[in-house]
Amino acid sequence: MLLPDNIHPEQSIYYNGAFVLEALREQPTTDMLDLYVSTQSQRRMTMPVFVLCLDWLFLLNLVSLNEQGVVELCT
Repeated sequence: MLLPDNIHPEQSIYYNGAFVLEALREQPTTDMLDLYVSTQSQRRMTMPVFVLCLDWLFLLNLVSLNEQGVVELCT
C-alpha cells in the first residue's frame, strides 16, 4: 500500500522507499543485501517491505538491476 489511510504513514512503501533511495545515493551501485543492511542503519524495516520498496522504485524507473544482480541508481 503506497499511501494507506488506515495505518501510520511510517509503515507505507512510499515513506520507506525514501530511505532506500537515500542509501542508494550514498552508494549508487551495490548488492541487494548490502543495500538492505545500509538501509537498516537508517530505518528498520522487514525484508518484504524492503523488496516492495525496490519494486516500487523499479516501476518508477529510479533503480535498475544489472546482469550481475547489482542494484543501480538510475540517472
